[in-house]
Amino acid sequence: MTETPPETWRDELRALLALAGPLVGANLLQMAVFAVDVVFVARLGPVEFAAATLGVFLFNVLAFALVGLVGAAEPLIAAALGARIGAVRQVRRSFRMAMWLAVLGTIVVVALLNIAEPLLRLAGQDAAVAARAGVFCRILSLAVLPAVLSALMRMTAAALGRPGWAMVVTLLALGVAILANWCLVFGNGGFPALGLEGSALASVTVSFASCLAYAAILVSDHKLRRFHLFGKWWRTEWSRMREIVKLGAPIALGWVAEGGLFGGAGLLMGLISVTAIDAHAVALNIAAIAFQIPFGLAQAATIRVGFAYGARDAAWVGRAGGVAIALGIGVMVATAAVLWAVPHLLVRAYVDPAREVAVAALAAQLLGVAAIFQLVDGAQAVAAGVLRGVQDTRVPMMIQVFGYWVMGFGTAAFLGFTLGWQAIGIWWGLAAGLGVVSALLLWRWSMRERLGLLPARAA
Repeated sequence: MTETPPETWRDELRALLALAGPLVGANLLQMAVFAVDVVFVARLGPVEFAAATLGVFLFNVLAFALVGLVGAAEPLIAAALGARIGAVRQVRRSFRMAMWLAVLGTIVVVALLNIAEPLLRLAGQDAAVAARAGVFCRILSLAVLPAVLSALMRMTAAALGRPGWAMVVTLLALGVAILANWCLVFGNGGFPALGLEGSALASVTVSFASCLAYAAILVSDHKLRRFHLFGKWWRTEWSRMREIVKLGAPIALGWVAEGGLFGGAGLLMGLISVTAIDAHAVALNIAAIAFQIPFGLAQAATIRVGFAYGARDAAWVGRAGGVAIALGIGVMVATAAVLWAVPHLLVRAYVDPAREVAVAALAAQLLGVAAIFQLVDGAQAVAAGVLRGVQDTRVPMMIQVFGYWVMGFGTAAFLGFTLGWQAIGIWWGLAAGLGVVSALLLWRWSMRERLGLLPARAA
């Protein structure tokens, strides 16, 4: 990976793949970590499974919002490296103030997770499920800060030319997750059988292990340690924090809108039945695994476009973004074909179709819809990533809120309940929201020069 303009589209593709490959691999391993939790908790019964599903939804929406906020450091770091002027100091500033934001934001997230039960009751969820989810979230709140710091350190290492560490740490996390769930959920290895609470404690253990591993890497890797990222961590630079907040707040809100759409769909499923919640969780987990490929490409695209943006090279900006979008769409065509071809085989990895007949059948039907929205989901993810690279986040956030909640959630509620399509209608609503967001973000990227999104000298 270089921070100089590639001469051809092929060179840019090669550079993008070198950066994206480890990030995609790490994302897929992270989904394996999530799958471990699902596989263990699913065997505790439908109420416990539904509680974990809703609890993880709340955790992910809130924690990912905080990751989006501090993640604004990534395009700032990439732009500093592309500009090549005072890069070390600028990188350190962005990283340090992003850490401050992570700590401050954790206070809010933890407070919200500790009132999960009344929040879920207000959303009309089953009382028994809400009570168990409340206990689950209180324990899981301990994982917020290490999880967010891990994400920040991972993004920083990738931008600084060390994306491969993400795979190493996530592989470590997978091993810890398997061992911790095996010991704590069912009481193996001399540990007490803690059930749902054991799964939450396993997640906390994984988060702390990952955080410590990334911290050790940042201070020991020969390329990363020269930035002295933890140097003078107590020093505040409010101007840089404001810059991160200005860029990161729309990213956070956009991620909340997207995560909230899928989580809101889960809440709508809860109004149908526990079976619908469980089928939604299984199908969504499978679709999310496929989504990790364009998501990794989007992360890499933000960095590549950020390099070009910092270098004030309009041609490079267009080349980097165009390669990433084309590759993202192409990959999702292949994953959509897999979901369409073998849905029952994929579902069988999560639930026993002989024991959970209704859940398995409904999850397979939902995957048929997922095969359709995989195409637009990949496009919108990479389009949002390249726009972040040119530090354009406010309007994309507005597009996401409109597309996901007005078009997506509105259509889901209409098809699911007004027309009586139930769970299938809700998932077609998800597809509608993703399609609108994808089209609008791609249009904005295509109009980047007319809209003044390029650096002044580049334009």
